[in-house]
Amino acid sequence: MRIFGKLLLAALIALPATVLAKPVELPIGDFFKDPEFTSVSLSPSGKYITVSVPQGDQTVLAAFEVDGMKLVGKWNYGSKKHIDRVSWVNDERFLMYVSEKLGRFDFRVGTPDVYASNVDGTQRADMPNLGFYGIVDKNWDDPRTILVQRSVDSAFLSKYDVYNGRVTTVATAPVRFGSFILDHDRKVRYVVGQEEDLETVTMRRDGDRWTTIHSSEMGGAVRNPVTFDSENKRVFFQVSEDGEPARLVLRDPESREETPVASNPNVDSIGYLYSSDERELLAVAYMDGVPNYVFVNQDHPESKTYAGLINAFPDKAVSFGGISRDGRKVLFRAYSDVDPGAYYLFDRETGRAQFLLASRDWIKPEQMSEMTPISFTARDGTRVHGYLTIPQGSSGTNLPLILHPHGGPHGPRDMWGFNPEVQFLANRGYAVLQVNFRGSGGYGTAFERMGYRNWGTTMIDDMTDAVDWAIGQGVADKDRICTYGASYGGYAALQTVVREPTKYRCTIGYVGVYSLPLMFKDGDIPEREEGRNYLNRVMPEGLAAQQAQSPAYNVDKIRIPVMLVQGAKDERVPISQYELLKKNLEKAGRPPEVTIVEAKEGHGFYDYDNQVELYTAMEAFLDKHTAPAKAGDAP
Repeated sequence: MRIFGKLLLAALIALPATVLAKPVELPIGDFFKDPEFTSVSLSPSGKYITVSVPQGDQTVLAAFEVDGMKLVGKWNYGSKKHIDRVSWVNDERFLMYVSEKLGRFDFRVGTPDVYASNVDGTQRADMPNLGFYGIVDKNWDDPRTILVQRSVDSAFLSKYDVYNGRVTTVATAPVRFGSFILDHDRKVRYVVGQEEDLETVTMRRDGDRWTTIHSSEMGGAVRNPVTFDSENKRVFFQVSEDGEPARLVLRDPESREETPVASNPNVDSIGYLYSSDERELLAVAYMDGVPNYVFVNQDHPESKTYAGLINAFPDKAVSFGGISRDGRKVLFRAYSDVDPGAYYLFDRETGRAQFLLASRDWIKPEQMSEMTPISFTARDGTRVHGYLTIPQGSSGTNLPLILHPHGGPHGPRDMWGFNPEVQFLANRGYAVLQVNFRGSGGYGTAFERMGYRNWGTTMIDDMTDAVDWAIGQGVADKDRICTYGASYGGYAALQTVVREPTKYRCTIGYVGVYSLPLMFKDGDIPEREEGRNYLNRVMPEGLAAQQAQSPAYNVDKIRIPVMLVQGAKDERVPISQYELLKKNLEKAGRPPEVTIVEAKEGHGFYDYDNQVELYTAMEAFLDKHTAPAKAGDAP
C-alpha cells in the first residue's frame, strides 16, 4: 500500500503532465471491461470502507478495514442485481440499495430493495419498504433509527429502525413527492414537493401549519431551501427567478433579507461540501467546463484541508466521498479526462494520504485523449456549451468527426471526465464532439425548458451548429462526419440526419427512440402517471407534430448508411422502436446497412463479449464511411 507525504505539498503527489506521443491502437476490450469498482463509501468512524464491484450483469459489495485493507465482509444478491449505493447509519451498520437494471444505460427498474448489515456480515436483515423512502437525517444521537421521508398522497417524515424495520411517523406535509428540510435541532422547517402535474411547491412549517412560499411549473423558477447556517437561524436557498442558473443565497426568515453566497453565470451547482459535524456549509461545487469549488467558509479548518487536497492534484479533479464524524479521515477521488481515477483516504492528524483503489489501472493516461470544454453561439444567439476530444498525438485539424449526443435528454448533461466510448473513438482517430444542447440539465431551468416540445428541432439545431463550429475551427473535415448516440442520443443520431440529409456520411442509433408517438404506448415511462405527465410536458403536441419529429416517419430523408443496435429485453426503449424504423427503412428501399440485436440485453449491453462485438462492428462501419487516419499513423 502506497503512503504519500503531506498532501499540502502538491509537488510530492502531483502526476507529471501528459506528454504527447504517437498513439497506440489499444484493444477494444481495454475500454469496455468492467472497472475494478464503481463506488466507495467511508464509515462514520473512518475505520472501514465499502466497495461496489461490478461483475458482468451484477454488482457485489465488499467491506474492508482500512488499516491493512483487510476484507471483513462480502454481499451478493444475484444476477441483474446491483448494490449501487451504500448508506452508513452508525459506526457498525449500513444500508445497501439493491437495484435491478436491465441494461447499461438503464435507470433503476422499479423500487430498489434495501438490506441492512453490520460491517462484519452479522445481523443481516431485509428492510421492508425502505426502498420507497429517502433518508433525511442519520439521527446520529440514536444509533437505532434514521429519519426518512416517503410520499403517498402526502409527504411523510418518519423514524425508521435500522435493526427491525419499525416505522414511526414524525410529521406530514400536504404535498406529493416531498423532501423535508430540518434545522440542526432536527425540527421540521420546510418541504419541497412535486405534484403529479410536475409543479414544484416549496412550503414552510409555521407551528403546526404549512404555508406555501413558492410554486412553479416544471422548468420554471426555483426557490429551494438547502440547509441552515451554523447558528440555526438563517437558511441557504437556491434561487432562480427567470430560469437562469440558480444562485445560492443566505436568507433571514424574519427580516427576509438575502445575502448572496455563491453563483456561476453558466451552470447550476452540482453539490455541496459540509463540515464533519454537518452544521457548516463549506463549499459549493460547479461543473462549468471542468469541476471547481467555491469555498463559502474559507476560515473553517476543514475547508483548508479540502482546498489543500484540491491544490495537491493540479492536473486532476478531486471529488469528496465522505468525512469521518470526528473530522479526521477524508475520503476523496482524484480523476481526470484521461484518468479514470483512484480513491485515497487522507488523515488530517498525520497529514498523510493512503492510496486505496484505482478504478481502471490498465488505462494509461498518456495514451488517452484530452477532453476540452467548448462553447459557441447557436443560430438564434443562445450560448451553448459542450466538449471536444481531439485524438492524442494528432495534428488536431481536418479530422473525421463523430457527433455524440447524450441521453436523457432533460436533466442529464455531458460532463468532464473519463468516458470509455469517447476515448475508444479518439483512439481510433476520431475527434468526438459532445454538445449540451438545449433541454440538457445543469444550465438553469430556462435552458432546459427551451428543449421541451423541441426534441427534433431546436435541440437538433444546436448539434448542427456545434458541428458547423467544429468545421469552422478547422478541426473537422466536413466530408467525414458521422453521428452516434444511445437512448435519446440514438434518437438524435437519426434525427440529425433527417434534419440535415447531406451533412453526415453515416449514423448509428443504439437503443434509440425513433417514434415519439410510440413513447406514449410502449416502454416503462407511460406505465406511471408521473411518466405520462412528463411526456405530455416535453413531447411535441399532437400526433402530426410528433410524427414530424420522428425519424421513423421521415425515412425518405435518411439517405446515408445506417447502423442500428438494440437489446431485445429493453424496457426503457422497447424493441418496437427499432422494429418500426427498420421496417420503414426497408419499405423505402434503404434498409439499415448493419443491425445488431442481442436477445439477452436491455437498455445498453452489459456482457463483455457483446460489447466487444458491438464496438468492433461500429469501428468497421465508421472506418468504411469516413476512412480516418488510423491510430499509430503519423499525424
